Amino acid sequence: MNLTATHIAYFQVCKRKLWLFHYQISMEQTSDTVSEGKLIGETTYLQRPEKYTEVALSVVFDDELSLHAKIDFFDANNKVVHEIKKTDKLEHAHIAQVKFYLYVLEKNNIEGCAGILEYPKLKQTLHIDPLTEVDRVEIEENLADIRLILAQENCPSLVKKSYCKTCSYFDFCFVN
Repeated sequence: MNLTATHIAYFQVCKRKLWLFHYQISMEQTSDTVSEGKLIGETTYLQRPEKYTEVALSVVFDDELSLHAKIDFFDANNKVVHEIKKTDKLEHAHIAQVKFYLYVLEKNNIEGCAGILEYPKLKQTLHIDPLTEVDRVEIEENLADIRLILAQENCPSLVKKSYCKTCSYFDFCFVN
């Protein structure tokens, strides 16, 4: 099984979305919200590719699980992952995603990294410290929970949340 930072973020947001994404039932291509987020990521901080590196790393977690991270902006000199997001409404998921990147970096012997979440529309940033032992345990517990969800034969039941109406899977979940 291959897991990415998207799996981690979706796990934080919605177990149903996680399961659908993993089994390649994708709705993002028709989502205006997703398109706007991609546009912000592509048109903000245009000088970044000159200063920072795109990093793609993988690690075999165990015999059945591989972790894959594609970090768009990594400041190798200062060991900082930069992640750009449209809004801070799902900040807990964004933090989990950055911590996943830090975890995969550590597993590749790149230790002591930190992160910065950037919200250009809000003109805000959030600094994320290097991983603690508590963070590592939480990530590993999340990975175990994700594996259990993805092992289910059927999609998890719908749990209505306040942000469902802006989700790319809204039509899948709510249109009869």
